[in-house]
Amino acid sequence: MAGMIKPISNVYDQLRRLPGLGSKTALRLAYHVIDMDTADVERLAATLIAAKQQIHLCSRCFNFTDKDLCEVCADSQRDQGLICVVEEPQDVLAMERTRGYKGVYHVLHGVLSPLDGVGPHDLKIKELLQRLQQGGVREVIRATNSDVEGEATATYLLQLLEPLHVIVSRIAHGLPVGGDLEYADEVTLAKALENRRRLSE
Repeated sequence: MAGMIKPISNVYDQLRRLPGLGSKTALRLAYHVIDMDTADVERLAATLIAAKQQIHLCSRCFNFTDKDLCEVCADSQRDQGLICVVEEPQDVLAMERTRGYKGVYHVLHGVLSPLDGVGPHDLKIKELLQRLQQGGVREVIRATNSDVEGEATATYLLQLLEPLHVIVSRIAHGLPVGGDLEYADEVTLAKALENRRRLSE
């Protein structure tokens, strides 16, 4: 970037590679890091390196963990017969915040996206099928996002899972709690209608 000395430009360039960080935010963080005490910068760098070295994928569900099995898979109180399939490890955290789900997870590490060159073999789909072939699973919940790629992935999973004699369900998508119809887009409204449920017989 013009007017920026090389060391700060290097920090800025690296920060811009992070998802969700725009130019202004990356620039602000770059200057903030340079302005930090050297000890704090070293501590931040050491923490990042340690996390990268210690964290790997759970051998069963492929969530992030620092042990062989993640906390959820290792919990004997969780329902091992109920698997919630999510796109990314951070989706596990989102589901856990509900405090209402008592099953286990399977992390795909992405979604099908032909335009980006991401196919079934790039995801943890084969591993999901292997888990089901071991038996004991009665239901698989497809909890991918409701965007085009997420829906395509959910549909592909349905085609693979239906012959395996397990219940295959999909999380509902629609209006958020407290949302106004007036401000909802057409796709959200269509999903809300599609996922409506009966309240009385």
